[in-house]
Amino acid sequence: MSSSLRRGALAATALLISIASLSACAAGNDAQTLGVKPDNAETSVGDIKIQNATVITQPQGGQGQAAVSATLFNDGTKEQTLDSVTLPGTKATVKLSPATGSGPITVAPGGSVVLGGKGNPAGVVENSAEAGRLGDVQRIVFRFSETGDVPVDAFVVPAADYYRDYGPSSVPQPPASSPAASPTGSAPADGSHGDEAEDGESGEHGGEQEGGEHSGEPTPSDSASASQNAGH
Repeated sequence: MSSSLRRGALAATALLISIASLSACAAGNDAQTLGVKPDNAETSVGDIKIQNATVITQPQGGQGQAAVSATLFNDGTKEQTLDSVTLPGTKATVKLSPATGSGPITVAPGGSVVLGGKGNPAGVVENSAEAGRLGDVQRIVFRFSETGDVPVDAFVVPAADYYRDYGPSSVPQPPASSPAASPTGSAPADGSHGDEAEDGESGEHGGEQEGGEHSGEPTPSDSASASQNAGH
């Protein structure tokens, strides 16, 4: 075999080895990727795919409403309606309402709907305490007109940070800071000092006038007169 042919065979062999190595790495990466679960639950049944499913309760488990949030995809050729959402194992009742008006929540063929958030259809639980405890994993069952039940296990998260805009609309706001307390004492009304002064003066004068004598205590003028008399 000539040297050129030998070099060509070696190059081809090296190329095949590199391709096989890359294929093995790709298969390994895919397998690892499939083994990592996303932060927010997702699933698919038939033509329906659900992503980012969460149960959003009041911050720190407070009183008020809770909400179910998810993105609903319809990969089929027929329109489907979301007939109900339930939370098995709880007493919660999820009330569904469209973005505007009344009627069912509809997912068009080849389209998607975001459940939760301003201007979107909503799934609301009136009592947040019945929707699950913060940090728990809660099963949600979405029932569609054609596909039927689509269950998914989702996290229970507080309506804070990223989830604030997708949670219940009635999240209590922190109380406003009260203004600084005013001093307990207040300035007396006009004339009050004058009244006291008048009372005091009247009492002193009254003491001097009664009996025509001083009260017995020498006044500065009396002391000065006594000194002058002693000097003379």
